[in-house]
Parts: sequence; structure tokens; C-alpha cells
Amino acid sequence: MSNPLIKRLFASDAGWAPLALRIPVGIIFIAHGAQKLFGWFGGHGLAGTGGWMDSIGLSPGYLMALMAGSAEFFGGLALLVGLLVRPAGAALAFAMLIAIFAVHIDHGLFVSNNGYEFALALLAAAVSLALSGAGRASLDRWITGRLQ
Repeated sequence: MSNPLIKRLFASDAGWAPLALRIPVGIIFIAHGAQKLFGWFGGHGLAGTGGWMDSIGLSPGYLMALMAGSAEFFGGLALLVGLLVRPAGAALAFAMLIAIFAVHIDHGLFVSNNGYEFALALLAAAVSLALSGAGRASLDRWITGRLQ
């Protein structure tokens, strides 16, 4: 594997530990993205989420809902299977920063008050995976082995 960018995107010497984050966090992001994109799990779909995003100043709302929902749904899938975990983690971390500062920060820490504690925990997990990579049990690891 001679391309350093490709090597950096797929590489991970993190062992098995990222798997403990990737699976539950991936499932959570997939579900939240599906709420925004498809209206599944009690969500409002693109139109409803887009209207809400417009109402809080994230305009154009439909595009913002599409971007946030796609980052969460497809980023969550990437975490779950361990494919391109570093860029997926970075995209998800960015989405959580937006969620924290655009939606939750004024409500304090606790999720019971619509605070930012859950988004902060997801931010920490996403940053951790962006830094560590997917680990041993991943498609990234398999691809890295095939390219060498």
C-alpha cells in the first residue's frame, strides 16, 4: 500500500477495544439517522426534520436534515461494519458538535432537560474512533491486509 492517504484512512493498531464502541454507537447513529432520513423509529423524516432545523436557524433545513441524517445513518453503518471508521468518526464528531451547540447547550448538561450529555458522550466515542481507527475486527483491517 504505497498511497499514504489510503494507508492512514484504513490503518488501525488499536486491537479489539474499538469494537466495544463501534457496535453500540453505530446502532445508535443508524437509528437517529433513520429517524431524520426515513421517519423510522418515531422520527419525522426529511420534511419534518428539515422544517424543525429551519425553525432553529439551521437553513436550508431540508439540506441540513439530509446532511445530518446521512452522516448519522451512513456513518453509523460504517462504524458497525468497521469500514472507513476514521472519516466516519470525524463526520459524526462534527455532527455532534453542531447538535451540542445548535440544539442542546442552552439546556444544560442533563438529557432529562434536553441537555447535551448524550450528544457529548457520542462526540467522545466518535472522536475516539476517529483517532484509533476501527481496530482488529473490521473491514478496514481486512482491506489493509489485502493492500499490503
